[in-house]
Amino acid sequence: MKTFVPKDPGENRRWIHIDAADKPLGRLSVTVANALRGKDRRTYAPEVDTGDFVVVTNAAKVKLTGNKETQKTYHSYSGYRSGLKITTAAQVRATFPERIVKHAVKGMLPKNHVARTMMTRLKVYAGAEHPHAAQKPVTI
Repeated sequence: MKTFVPKDPGENRRWIHIDAADKPLGRLSVTVANALRGKDRRTYAPEVDTGDFVVVTNAAKVKLTGNKETQKTYHSYSGYRSGLKITTAAQVRATFPERIVKHAVKGMLPKNHVARTMMTRLKVYAGAEHPHAAQKPVTI
């Protein structure tokens, strides 16, 4: 028997639409990360990027369980002395709700150069509207 090696689909990637309203952040980001990596396909291989485009809408309505809305913190460091900024999840949700989903998904992807290309295929929107209707995304 010959060994099957999947090929990069290139322009023939699927488009997937996921509505994040009232879904727990962790479970949503696992679904998104698996679709970006291509782990939901039969032809998955870790060394080949066979993932899909993922469009996430209603990121502002994603659910954080427990007291994470006030206790979860996001850190950003500028590189300068006293350049550490700490913001809570409530503050991030009020200003940039897309960053909550992107940060969670990025943490679930592998830490290599392929993950950067996977993150470019993730499209996150705070509201219910998205400009990718022409690609005919399949709703999950």
